[in-house]
Formats: sequence, structure tokens, C-alpha cells
Amino acid sequence: MEVILLERIEKLGQMGDVVKVKPGYARNYLLPQKRALRANKANLAYFETKRAHLEAENLKRRDEAEAVAQKLEGLSVTLIRQAGDSGQLYGSVTARDLAQSIAEAGVSIDRKQVALDKVIKVLGLHTVKLRLHPEVQVDVTANVARSQAEAESQAGQGHMVSAEEQRETEEAAVEAVIAQVEEAEAAEAEEVEAAEAEKAETAEAGAPTPEEGEASKPA
Repeated sequence: MEVILLERIEKLGQMGDVVKVKPGYARNYLLPQKRALRANKANLAYFETKRAHLEAENLKRRDEAEAVAQKLEGLSVTLIRQAGDSGQLYGSVTARDLAQSIAEAGVSIDRKQVALDKVIKVLGLHTVKLRLHPEVQVDVTANVARSQAEAESQAGQGHMVSAEEQRETEEAAVEAVIAQVEEAEAAEAEEVEAAEAEKAETAEAGAPTPEEGEASKPA
């Protein structure tokens, strides 16, 4: 089936292009969503009368989308989920979940703008494409973790933190605290020892020598 595109469609064509598509794709997607018209003389003539208006509307929507894209540039959202030691989620992260997290970050988008080919089922950092407009796309990062601390660790390391790595990180943190305490105690012990040694030296310096003791006895 041939259709006239009413907007740019990735891997298909630009606004005004007449392209051939599968009938099911046209009937179930392009035509119901008013992204295309059937290619016939009447619709071609109609499109030409509306072209200027359609282009102006498209330009306005594109400018709005670019403004939103600037706000989303470099955005990372954290989604806390339960998961097994292998990193497999007990559930999944969907386009709706991502749209909600992005909205909580201060930018409202439609879940249909989240170009998620399949739901996220493992922990880690996932690059997600947002299609804000046929000509405007932006990538955000979905940081899926079991806890906020794990999410921060993943962001720092740039990859999923396994349960073993998480335990090692926690153990290392505990060992670091113990080492600091032991170092502080050792420093305090050295100060006490030094103070006692100085006190002993002072006392010894102030005591009379045997000769002085004899000289100080009455004749």
C-alpha cells in the first residue's frame, strides 16, 4: 500500500514522501494515528493545500521537543528493584516506569515516547532512547539497582554491581572503618607513652644526684 507521510518517520521517509508500506502497518499504525494518508489523487491534492500548515505545526512541535531534550540531556534516573544474586530482577522495568521516574525528575513525557524495545529485566545501567519528536531524540540512563547505595556504586563504576561485589564493597568499608579506629587508638597510645616518658625524664632531671645528696647533708 502507498501512503503520504504527514511527518518524518524513521527509516521510512520525510513529510510529504509517498512510500510503499505493508497494508497491516498502514491500517493498524500509520492511518489511525494520523501519521499518513492513503496515496490517491484526492489526498495528494489535500496534502498540498495543508503542507504549509503542517510544516509550521511540525516546526513548533520540534522546537518544543528540542527544549525538553536540553533538560533531559545527561539525565540518569534510579529505579530500585528486588533482584537475585545474578542481577535478574524479580519483575521488570517498563516504559511506564521510566516515564514516571523521568517525571519525578522534573520532566513530564508520555510513555509512548520511551523507545524501549523490550522491558528491562536485569540490574545495571541501561541507555534508553526517548523519541520526543520524529526529528528529536535524546538518551537517558536508567540506573536499576537493589538500593540507593548500590545505584551510587553502579554509577561510579559504570556497570552492574553483582551481589558479590556489593558484599566486597561493604566488607571493604567496614575494614576501612576498623583500620581508622585502630590507627586512632595507636596514635593515642603513642601520645600517652610519649607523655609518660617525658614526665619520667622531667622527674629524673629534677631529682638530686648522689653527690648532691651527700653535699646537702648537715656536717
